[in-house]
Amino acid sequence: MSTKKIQAIRGMNDLLPEQSTLWQYFEGQVRALMQRYGYDEIRTPIVELTALFKRSIGEVTDIVEKEMYTFEDRNGDSLTLRPEGTASCVRAAMEHGLLHNQTQRLWYQGPMFRHERPQKGRYRQFHQIGVETFGLEGPDIDAELILLSARLWKQLGLFEHVTLELNSLGSSDARAAYRERLVAYFDQHFDQLDEDSRRRLSSNPLRILDAKNPAMADMLAGAPRLIDHLDEESRKHFAALTGMLDAAGIEYLINPRLVRGLDYYGRTVFEWTTNALGSQGTVCAGGRYDGLVEQLGGKPTPAVGFAMGIERLILLLETLALVPDAVRGELDLYLLPMDDSATSQALLLGERLRSALPELALQLHCGGGSFKSRIKKADKSGARLALLIGEDELANGTATVKFLRDSRDQLTLAQDELIATLTSLLADASA
Repeated sequence: MSTKKIQAIRGMNDLLPEQSTLWQYFEGQVRALMQRYGYDEIRTPIVELTALFKRSIGEVTDIVEKEMYTFEDRNGDSLTLRPEGTASCVRAAMEHGLLHNQTQRLWYQGPMFRHERPQKGRYRQFHQIGVETFGLEGPDIDAELILLSARLWKQLGLFEHVTLELNSLGSSDARAAYRERLVAYFDQHFDQLDEDSRRRLSSNPLRILDAKNPAMADMLAGAPRLIDHLDEESRKHFAALTGMLDAAGIEYLINPRLVRGLDYYGRTVFEWTTNALGSQGTVCAGGRYDGLVEQLGGKPTPAVGFAMGIERLILLLETLALVPDAVRGELDLYLLPMDDSATSQALLLGERLRSALPELALQLHCGGGSFKSRIKKADKSGARLALLIGEDELANGTATVKFLRDSRDQLTLAQDELIATLTSLLADASA
């Protein structure tokens, strides 16, 4: 048998207890916000038929060509770990009849998988929160999604550190006409295209606009702009959207090179970006995908949504020192039997206190040890108070409150006084 240590797969990270409290805080903020806006949670499997992503994302995208975790199961079916959440959400909504003559506002969270080079803020298993809406074709729902995300940034203290970028991709007909102009332009500048861009020229030329190669910057700046070639309906839709954002006081930049990396987008596309994380600047992105439901076999259904990367937003909160102190998950009380004879009574007392005080964060000392080592563990726990039970307390039906963070004399109380006293002490400490 090999004795070599087994470690996590590169780019797939453990989330340790000291980090999970911050994730719980972030997820709690999102969950509460979605409830306030009337969005319902949906949960989908992490594995889907490969065809779902090939048909939705596009076979000539980087995700499908290079990044998907795809394998055959024992039945010979080609399966893929989901690289993004929109396609799965659409599949589920269609399969369960959620789109039949009705509108939907849905959200989800969970792990996604892409085989790319791991770096800070970009991993092979990463976590996203996504929001998808169906059956609403006006610019008002586009605006609501942007305002919802803006409210989240304000709640987290991030609003001053992010920038909203907007563009419109127009209708499929307008994009097809624009594509011809764009290909003609790139053909004239073929020598300046890098290898990736030359490969995309015949399959997905709009993605060349998003190239990050600085040697191509001047050439790309001179390319025809899609926003100058929009169809009339898309132009009106985009003007109405920007008007609503102006009225709401949301500042934005119109970025004519913003195209998004997935084939299913049309009309509105947007990104929230930051300068605080170096090159990994996008923290939230989305847009309209009115043709995707039909593309996957359903009836034509307008749809718009966005996704945000949890790892990147957690990193942004930490980088900007915007993590509230209360996130640290402190214990209120460490219940300490002073010797083994008191363990059973301490266990029962802990359960009574938890029943009477549902918000109480209480940890029971387990594992024995000397009294000195027990006190050390109580202090190390980070709890505000220790509740001690020894021979005297057992004989007298009392418990001793020891203040671990304040220079105050300890209190010995009858056990039936504990609930009221603890309520008062903890309220004072949190005030």
